[in-house]
Amino acid sequence: MAIFFSNFLKNTTYTLPSPISVIFCQIFIVIFVILRVPNLHKLILSFRLSPSSTVIVTFLVIVSIGTFLLLLPISTAPGKSTSLIDAIFTATSATCVTGLIVVDTGEHFSLFGQLTILILIQIGGLGLMTFTSFFVLLSGEFGVRDRLVLRDMVKYDNLSKIGHLIFSILILTFSFEAVGAVLLYFQFLPTIKDTLFTAYSAIFHSISAFCNAGFSIYSNSFINYQKDIGVNLVMSFLIIFGGLGFVVIVELSQVITSYIKRKKRHLSLHSKLVLLTTAILIILGTLLFYLGEKNGSLKNLPFGEKIMASFFQSVTARTAGFNTLPIDKITTFSAFLLIMLMFIGASPGSTGGGVKTSTFATLIFTVKSIAEGKTQVEAFRRTIPQTSVYQALCVIILALGWVGFSTLFLSFTEKSSFLKIFFEVFSAFGTVGLSRGLTPELTIWGKIIIIITMFTGRIGPLTLALAITEKKAIRRYEYPEERVIIG
Repeated sequence: MAIFFSNFLKNTTYTLPSPISVIFCQIFIVIFVILRVPNLHKLILSFRLSPSSTVIVTFLVIVSIGTFLLLLPISTAPGKSTSLIDAIFTATSATCVTGLIVVDTGEHFSLFGQLTILILIQIGGLGLMTFTSFFVLLSGEFGVRDRLVLRDMVKYDNLSKIGHLIFSILILTFSFEAVGAVLLYFQFLPTIKDTLFTAYSAIFHSISAFCNAGFSIYSNSFINYQKDIGVNLVMSFLIIFGGLGFVVIVELSQVITSYIKRKKRHLSLHSKLVLLTTAILIILGTLLFYLGEKNGSLKNLPFGEKIMASFFQSVTARTAGFNTLPIDKITTFSAFLLIMLMFIGASPGSTGGGVKTSTFATLIFTVKSIAEGKTQVEAFRRTIPQTSVYQALCVIILALGWVGFSTLFLSFTEKSSFLKIFFEVFSAFGTVGLSRGLTPELTIWGKIIIIITMFTGRIGPLTLALAITEKKAIRRYEYPEERVIIG
């Protein structure tokens, strides 16, 4: 890959445009997009769509543009071509920050194609409306309608500070990605040696990791860096912070700042649930993966490296999709563990997917409160609203229903083992990107099913929560209560 990248930059004998023209073309496109972003933002809002419909439309717009760009000859490496279904699959996977691939990203796509994928990852991770709102804020045309839509989309109640939150999201995102890129550069340099490709690789993987995308320009993901503690830690923490949710990160930074200034500021219930659930899932996932693989794929590694590999797999399975071990070689126990982690996923308002940590935590505390004989769901000396409990139940039930039907239909279209198919569906729905080798072998119908599942997994839980919030029925009557036998 390093040789190909260097040749692409230096060799002008290809039939593709020269690197200089490509760079100027990209600069022109970036400037044009920035200038037209406020108009795009106005166009989307002019349709007067509900927040949930806006989410669907914006993601469809990104996927469509991405598909068009990936179909261009300039997007593929010399001698390669991309079919329409593969372009749609790749654009959807990148926009939905999934990471499932039907062609090798590093070998199949040119520099232009890889940068297109990277931009799709960045915009898809942040959300198009969040991205466009930043430039609208800069233009000074950010009105009440903009604030109302963004408030519902990012689940932030303080309408007056929604603009400040958007700035914070962009600044935090680019700060994390910049720091991650610098740290990865020094970790990659000793093995890659090519400084230009090292810098590009560091930037690509830092953005991909923070956006929980799982795309890599290395054919075997990070298996070659299995023993590199620096790469493992940097990638893991980028994934973790990218999956916490922007509201939680902003709140954490405010709490830390208040602590330094010796002022009291407490975390919200949402942040507490997210942090607690994230920590438990990472620790428990690490221990269980170690138990499942200590005599399997981890057998020949020293104890420290076994723990590090287990930790990385536990972190990345929750929506990132990178791997330092061959996933198709792990035991059934470990595969099912990763399926559970993929299903739960990251947190609301983050770059990750899944049914979300707060949804899962709400369900657990609901069971706990019922077991204790309480009529309300309580957590950290706070009462969780009944609406939130209903939302959590709806998200979980519909998510299980979707993956169930997707598995059923994929079992019909693909000739593969049930575990491979089951794993693939959960990976797509959780926007994770891990695979047991089924993705490149998918039939056209199989690719279509996974494309729809990736799209549903990315916008489904969020859109459902928004839709439920939007529809508030006014109760003018109440039916008599009647007991239903449960269990």
